[in-house]
Amino acid sequence: MHLEPDTTAVVVVDMQNGFCHPDGSLYAPGSESVIEPITILVERARETGSRIVYTRDVHPPEQFEGNHYYDEFDRWGEHVLEGSWEAELVDELDVHDEDLVVEKHTYDAFHQTQLDGWLSARGISDLVICGTLANVCVLHTGGSAGLRDYRPLMVSDCIGALEDDHHEYALEHADWLFGEVLESDELSFE
Repeated sequence: MHLEPDTTAVVVVDMQNGFCHPDGSLYAPGSESVIEPITILVERARETGSRIVYTRDVHPPEQFEGNHYYDEFDRWGEHVLEGSWEAELVDELDVHDEDLVVEKHTYDAFHQTQLDGWLSARGISDLVICGTLANVCVLHTGGSAGLRDYRPLMVSDCIGALEDDHHEYALEHADWLFGEVLESDELSFE
């Protein structure tokens, strides 16, 4: 699939120490295993002038105090706390000054962040989505992108998961409902 660099952004979801490093509280080997393919994908896109976006899932310690229902700490335990090593992007990612780094506080990278405005201001229409976890933040970000009329392209070999079943479910759901699923070698940035 040919992508126009002027209208394309690669969105790298939550490739953080807390999820991708063996010492992280929510470490998943499937997340660590996609670091290298993601770095290759980002470099290919960057060379052509495509935009690069990184998301970071970051939680202030008091974020869920007083919530009625939604509390990620109940489900996952405390993780990627604001200012912690866990909340930082993995060292292998080569973040440039011109890249956008979005701090988000929930699964969806569009929810109460600057992402939509930043993409719209630059005329971006195609989002190449990779990162972790397949059935959590990647799926919710991709679905939210589709609802905002971006074309979400889910890059299956650059998406991490806790389990193979989660990966398969998320990509089947994305392909069926709101996006397209491809392998990184099917993408051409020119």
